[in-house]
Amino acid sequence: MNNQTELYDIGVVGLGVMGKNLALNIADNQYRVAAFDLDADKVQGVVRQEELERIKYLNNTADARINGCNNISEMLSKLEKPRVVLLSVPAGAPVDGVCKSLIEAGIEADDIVIDTGNSLWTDTVEREKRYTNDFLFFSCAVSGGEVGARFGPSLMPSGSLTAWNRIEPIWQAIAAKVDAKTGLPIERFEPGNPVKEGEPCTTYIGPSGSGHYVKMVHNGIEYADMQLICEAYQLLRDGLGYTPAQVGKVFERWNAGSLNSYLMEISADVLQQADPLTGAPLVDMILDKAGQKGTGLWTAVSSLQIGCPAPTIAEAVYARAVSTQKSQRQTLSQQLAGPTGISIASLNNGDEQAFIAQLENALYCAKVSCYAQGFQLMAMQAKEQNWQLDFAEIAKIWRAGCIIRATFLQSITQAYQQDAALENLLMAETFAEALSEKQTDWRYAVSAAVMSGIPAPCISSALAYYDSYRCERLPASLLQGQRDFFGAHTFERTDKPAGEKYHLNWSSESRTLDKV
Repeated sequence: MNNQTELYDIGVVGLGVMGKNLALNIADNQYRVAAFDLDADKVQGVVRQEELERIKYLNNTADARINGCNNISEMLSKLEKPRVVLLSVPAGAPVDGVCKSLIEAGIEADDIVIDTGNSLWTDTVEREKRYTNDFLFFSCAVSGGEVGARFGPSLMPSGSLTAWNRIEPIWQAIAAKVDAKTGLPIERFEPGNPVKEGEPCTTYIGPSGSGHYVKMVHNGIEYADMQLICEAYQLLRDGLGYTPAQVGKVFERWNAGSLNSYLMEISADVLQQADPLTGAPLVDMILDKAGQKGTGLWTAVSSLQIGCPAPTIAEAVYARAVSTQKSQRQTLSQQLAGPTGISIASLNNGDEQAFIAQLENALYCAKVSCYAQGFQLMAMQAKEQNWQLDFAEIAKIWRAGCIIRATFLQSITQAYQQDAALENLLMAETFAEALSEKQTDWRYAVSAAVMSGIPAPCISSALAYYDSYRCERLPASLLQGQRDFFGAHTFERTDKPAGEKYHLNWSSESRTLDKV
């Protein structure tokens, strides 16, 4: 980015797991990094790791690309102007704390500060306004975890175009890459040898907050995708009596087909892992209480606030909440009756392979339904905020580097390339045909779960979403009649122009109709 060897291209503040690996990734791509953390050991740790990797993999003992700094003032003094500072600190107050320290250290109005944490999108919008006279506040959501940060994440930047134009070369260099034709990730996990070929998994998302919103929805989809896989696991485990390793083998087969994804791949691996302490399946030794950091919850809340149906994402959040109620579940497992004498195998006349095939199709259909919910939510919020989101590009940058990366996203990319104004992913011909073809198996799988008493909230809610959109007339007419009866909330008529409101005088003997 510059030829002045005494100055550095970018500062990194916060050297935890993500910050450290982003710094190493940036250094691998021949940019010079000035690094700072309140923990001096973390500063020395990243400097030492870059040095060791450089010597080991490149046989280079001279060209250090990460310089450790003792404080923020020192870091700023080492950066080329206008300066670029990447923040990798926890969302919330820590972000503002670092911003305050940067102001006190003399950051300037045309310098760029990039928040790469999982900040709430509305906080990002407010920060851009708050710091407008101090520096250019920019945001970039990062997906891919530790490995992604180190060797290629999916990056969702938003905010000032001036800032984006300056950092774009770095972002394109460090982002994950995919083969343009197949949509498959191009991966190489070698320090000092980054992937340079292929399409980078980053694009300018839009105005302030839009990148973090897109990442929030990504995480909501991630919640649902994980829960869908878990429900398939339980149906095979409890319904067919398969061992975790046997389910892992089934998942391996599925991963070779239309369900190919990072989450399916790692699920197969987890299920076949033995516990180092007992030799039992590791999954059986892990307490069944799932944690969450809030982004799935934010997605569900946003869908409720804007009136966008996203039941599968919400059910995934609820599933994690139910999992934390361990003591209640232990008690109620002894008190509440379930079906007796009914097994999934018996429902399929003992044909286990038939059910496995049905479940594979059900999982695919539920996954499409889940993504449809997420993309519809982004579309509705974009309209509300006047964002011009490019959904083909968003699907593209999720094909590698992020947690929900999957071959499936290539089809979504193509659907939006064919129709950028697609209102709902279910309307895309490729998905409409696939779900119509597979929906019978989907219903069998949901029915088997219900009849055998195995909870499958996400698979079944996804089917309800599909059926709701498939239904030309819903019972909301009765619901609106109820609302008008007890609260005079009015209703529209099927035989009158849209927007005209009517109220029936329910309490009067004649029950006359008034146009409101």
